[in-house]
Amino acid sequence: MAKAIRIHEHGGPEVLRIEDVDVGRPGPDEVRVRQTAIGLNYIDVYFRTGLYPVAELPTMIGLEGAGVIEEVGPNVTGLDVGRRIAYASRPIGAYADERLIAAESVVPLPDAIDDRTAAAMMLKGMTAHYLLHACHAVAPGDTILVHAAAGGVGLILCQWGKHLGAEVIGTVGSDEKADIARAHGCDHVIVYARENFAARVREITDGAGVGVVYDSVGKATFEGSLDCLRPRGMMVSFGNASGKTDPVDLLALGARGSLFLTRPSLMNYTETRDELVERASGLFAAVEAGHVKITVNQIYPLSDAARAHADLEARATTGSTVLIP
Repeated sequence: MAKAIRIHEHGGPEVLRIEDVDVGRPGPDEVRVRQTAIGLNYIDVYFRTGLYPVAELPTMIGLEGAGVIEEVGPNVTGLDVGRRIAYASRPIGAYADERLIAAESVVPLPDAIDDRTAAAMMLKGMTAHYLLHACHAVAPGDTILVHAAAGGVGLILCQWGKHLGAEVIGTVGSDEKADIARAHGCDHVIVYARENFAARVREITDGAGVGVVYDSVGKATFEGSLDCLRPRGMMVSFGNASGKTDPVDLLALGARGSLFLTRPSLMNYTETRDELVERASGLFAAVEAGHVKITVNQIYPLSDAARAHADLEARATTGSTVLIP
């Protein structure tokens, strides 16, 4: 029997229970993976609390991990037993020491990238890839705003955006996090606890505003983020750490300068195998070249998933966090 974290009801971190599960044999087009590291992401909180629905309870959660293929099912080609792989994909179920997953959802890991780094970067890194290359193609000379700049996605966005030639403005919650953001490519850091970030962005840009805002915070920053944009700027709302945003008045987007608004998801930007491989390959290349450094600042045993969730929600973490089976 394998060990897994499951929820039997929605609620706080206390609903996360470690239990025995029967993984079974891989079916057609599946592989069985022995996991060596599991990524912790804020989306896991949304599934735990019920903000994002699950098919049924009890269920496992988690979307990201790395490990070794232990068995391949019928029809699987190009993946062998013993191959190191990583993934960031539905269905949820990463919080386990073994699991079954569709072969088309995993990608082979380069030798230069270790398992913990891979588990920490697949969801966040591929998210950063589509945000910077597809939602809004960042180019040299652009000015971008990254909320939660010292968080897992934020640190990757700051580094990668800087590498692409952008001027990067970031918001953080403390001076300690401001130092971390600066060390990862942030040109200007705003501590939102004591500064009006929208006013400060206007000051930094001489009143022009930024071309794109990457906002994973949600309710607390949404209106202010719109005020940071230049005419025809892009508001990318890709998370809800502070809660769901209020309904949007479309006329307000016009009044602020014909703004664009999107609520993207990694799953929609990796719908095909070709897209998945493109984003993963782009991420691997950026990491191997040193343009993006993945910081694993917190490591918890899988059995301590509840504590990891509590720390994440309390904003007591920086960079990436992994769970170790």
